[in-house]
Amino acid sequence: MALRRDEERVRGDLVWQRQAKCKGALAEAFYPPVRVESKDERDYREARAKKICASCPVAEQCLAHALANRETHGIWGGLNESERRAMSLEGRTDRNS
Repeated sequence: MALRRDEERVRGDLVWQRQAKCKGALAEAFYPPVRVESKDERDYREARAKKICASCPVAEQCLAHALANRETHGIWGGLNESERRAMSLEGRTDRNS
């Protein structure tokens, strides 16, 4: 019974993902390709992803999820891996401060 409540809580906590603008075909911009990409390719891909995040209604929840779960790959809430790492080191969770 406790397991079922935990599963329901986790599902409820991730409801925001249904409203995310990064779903579907756009998702490829949020993670690096399997092959090695150049710095210019990475910068372009990340800029595309961040532009999508900028108008996403759940960007704050996305970023909070990434920070809480220490996501190590991809663009989450408009920030890449190194930007999130720096934010975590500073102890900040608000991407606008």
